Amino acid sequence: MNSANTPVVGIDVSKKKLDVALLMDGKLKFKVVENKAEGHKDLVKWLEKQGARVGDIHVCMESTGVYSEPAALALHEVGFKVSIVNPNLVNKFGQSLAVRNKNDKVDAGVIARYCAMNQPPLWEPPAPEVKALRGWDGHMAALQAMRQQELNRIEANDVNGDEDVAERIRKHVDFIDEEIKDLQKKIDDHIDRHPHLKRDADLLTSIPGIAAKTAAKVLARVGDLRRFSSAKKLAAYLGVTPKQRQSGSSVRGRTTMSHMGSREVRTALYFPAVSAMRYNPLIRDFAARLKATGMATMAVIGAVMRKLVHQMYGVVCSGKPFDPNHLGTLNTA
Repeated sequence: MNSANTPVVGIDVSKKKLDVALLMDGKLKFKVVENKAEGHKDLVKWLEKQGARVGDIHVCMESTGVYSEPAALALHEVGFKVSIVNPNLVNKFGQSLAVRNKNDKVDAGVIARYCAMNQPPLWEPPAPEVKALRGWDGHMAALQAMRQQELNRIEANDVNGDEDVAERIRKHVDFIDEEIKDLQKKIDDHIDRHPHLKRDADLLTSIPGIAAKTAAKVLARVGDLRRFSSAKKLAAYLGVTPKQRQSGSSVRGRTTMSHMGSREVRTALYFPAVSAMRYNPLIRDFAARLKATGMATMAVIGAVMRKLVHQMYGVVCSGKPFDPNHLGTLNTA
């Protein structure tokens, strides 16, 4: 846990540079380095010159995907304690500080203060096989988005009567379909080659509603579900926990999902949740009880998504496939 004297570093990450704020002894110092290997080395040297030991420094940065992970990995390998946090949390923290200006330097300072006050959990780099799976999954998402865009263009050209253009686009869609099919095989083969990924994928797909594609998405974006101490923490990480708006007797806002976690996984869980409401006996009964209270359909689906996450955590941590007759395998403590 950070003490008042623990050096804390906030890093605002962009494609080309890192804006760094060192909070030590109540004072902020700033540095800008390039976001590449040489810049990461320069940052380490600068921090060492400030008089703080590497093992004592807690570095915090926002999650920005491909731009934040190389810096996080470089600092982690040297021995820094590293946290990667949700940008929404930092933004809300900045609002609570009534920060009026917004630029990269100011943002780095806000991240440092957030780290000092909240002591976010430490980041562990993904295993090489999980990182590779995440890369395949990202490419799959890009292909699927491209396919949908092309289908939209086909529809537009059909409406305009441009059949020749529409036909050319159809050929491109056929090509994308083949790429998606080939990539899915690579993903399946990758999971099969790694026993622990295969084991967890089999456990996840034992849950009615969870198909192989969803299991691959979860393993790619979350990694080892066992790293969370409870199903509630996993649900919070994915942003499927409820967010209430209620104050006194006058404010009764609609309860929604927090949307604080992985958007990719939340999106991937939508249709499995709909399927689970039909074929997963525990979730079917759960959804029926919610509907009986008059809860809106989308709110029910959100609650089902959260319940699915609890079931996923239960089967993986117990090492036992889904069994509706043995709730012990679905422990969600």
